[in-house]
Amino acid sequence: MASNSRSIPRWFDTFLWGNTVALSWMWGLGLFFSVQFTIQFGIFGLLSFAIPNAIGLWAFGLITHHLARRQAGSESLANLFSAWSRPFRLVFFLYQILAITLTIFALIRYAWQPLDLRPEALYLPLTMLVALTAAILFGEEFNIRRIKWSHGAIFVILAVAVAIVLQAPSVIGSGAPKVEISPATAIDWNFLGFAVPIIVGFLLGPWLDLQQWQRAIQMHRERVSVAGAYAIGSFEFFLMLVFHGFMANWAMSQGAEQYLRNGLAPYKYGHDSVMRLLFDSASAHPWIFGAYCVFLAGCILTTLDSGYIALRWFLQSSVRSSKNALLAFVPQGLVTSPIPAFILAGIVALAGAALKIEIEYFMIFYATFFVGYSALAIARSYVNTSASAIPQVKMFCLGGLAVVIFAYGYFLRYPAFMIIASMLPLAYVIWLLFKPTSGEDFTHGAEELNAPASDASPASHEIVAPSSHQQNPLAPPSDGSPLQSIGGHFDGKWFVHSFVATYADTNSVGNVYFGMYAMWVGKTRELFFNRVMPKFNLKNTPFFILTRSFEHKFIRETREFETVSVRIKIGSYNRKFVILQHEIYDSSNKLLGKGSQSLLFVSSADYHMIDLPVEVATAFMAHT
Repeated sequence: MASNSRSIPRWFDTFLWGNTVALSWMWGLGLFFSVQFTIQFGIFGLLSFAIPNAIGLWAFGLITHHLARRQAGSESLANLFSAWSRPFRLVFFLYQILAITLTIFALIRYAWQPLDLRPEALYLPLTMLVALTAAILFGEEFNIRRIKWSHGAIFVILAVAVAIVLQAPSVIGSGAPKVEISPATAIDWNFLGFAVPIIVGFLLGPWLDLQQWQRAIQMHRERVSVAGAYAIGSFEFFLMLVFHGFMANWAMSQGAEQYLRNGLAPYKYGHDSVMRLLFDSASAHPWIFGAYCVFLAGCILTTLDSGYIALRWFLQSSVRSSKNALLAFVPQGLVTSPIPAFILAGIVALAGAALKIEIEYFMIFYATFFVGYSALAIARSYVNTSASAIPQVKMFCLGGLAVVIFAYGYFLRYPAFMIIASMLPLAYVIWLLFKPTSGEDFTHGAEELNAPASDASPASHEIVAPSSHQQNPLAPPSDGSPLQSIGGHFDGKWFVHSFVATYADTNSVGNVYFGMYAMWVGKTRELFFNRVMPKFNLKNTPFFILTRSFEHKFIRETREFETVSVRIKIGSYNRKFVILQHEIYDSSNKLLGKGSQSLLFVSSADYHMIDLPVEVATAFMAHT
């Protein structure tokens, strides 16, 4: 895709993309936990939080830059992501929804609740609705190609706001009580209990963030250096974390310790300390308080609108490639819209804020549950495998176990449990990749059932049918129907039609004429349709089934009086198209040819293309 950004200097384009990378990653977790970690462990703690966070973002850019250049073309990274991300789609969705929920929660809990406006039952839902509508508005207005410009304008506003807020130490606090804070610089178990999960979680975190993948793909399309933009973005992000942590450290020196509170876990919480201190000084210094509010609002907005755009992109691509027939019953606009997901995230965030829980309860999942998936995703970027599955049940169980172990360590204040929980998914992925039977973990159940027996003879050089087809075509069908039903029969998911080739099927030299193979497949397809949709009637049907494309690979020839078996099955389908696969065998089970065809559907009234009809989806579901 040609980019219209080439009219501006390349360095400026790279900066714009780096800026939107930084702002999209400045979500609720980094924004407010930088304050909390600084309160707990001082400037040393702030750097321990900010450096791994920035390095993880930068490393993501470097690696995706390398992956994009493994193949030529501006779509190389998009194609890689489309194939690579397929087994991680549910995890991508959960990761993004949790990030959106956490960000809305942080806005309500740490930026609005400190204002103590009553009644909360009125103001908290209104705050949630403002966040949702602003995110949806900006997400609809600015797509991924234009978002760098809107974020560029917001960057200017944030820069001014930060410059104003930085005046606070020189103009606020002359009469406030001074509290000497001794930064905790000792690397003890309490510090490691937080630091290790932070390092593990943030070094791997960007790999499951749809916002970052969408940005990297668009940068590569526009011929912008992904590595260069992420280097700029990670540095800007680091500076923003340091700024907010510095303000937290200053606030504690000005008496913000009075704002610390107890929670369910045995820790002192002060994510909103800066907000409370500046709010108390708002009457004397309204500009500083207002600038700080602008800073928080800008960081929240640039995360939520990025999440909206990325989620819409993800849902649209998922629906296009989905084989789930149930999606055909739901309006496409509803399935591909991020609005329902945002509403759900807003409701959960509102409930969490009303219960006055803390952001750490959301963070647990990023330090444990998602770690294994991120590590496996990185490994599978470099390990070539034909498997399109991951051991979902095992990964989910390990992630859930890690969450529980971490929760015990956090609430009991036992740091060793927190460290073990964050390392457990990482260790399991290493074991999963290198154990002797690792291939079995990346195999579909159907592949295991169809796999040849371990004592099977060595494969010959002949091309033969898979083991599930290793039966005489004249043998009784597996579904118990009469021997060689003239209407065909089902063998598992395959519909089989067998017959004897005759003189009319051959050419002048006695071989079967090449066009007859397509005729045989067409006849088998008609018999298949008749079997699965016996009530279909051309006189009153509201739709027609048309052939969009047909392809066939000829492997060997056959002659007259040879028994031929044509097998056809549903390969895949989505909202618009159905792919049928076919194979043709002789009586010796030798493969004569194979191929596929694509079907589409049109209205019988005006021949306009329509979605997959409900009748077809229902008939096909039992045979996929």
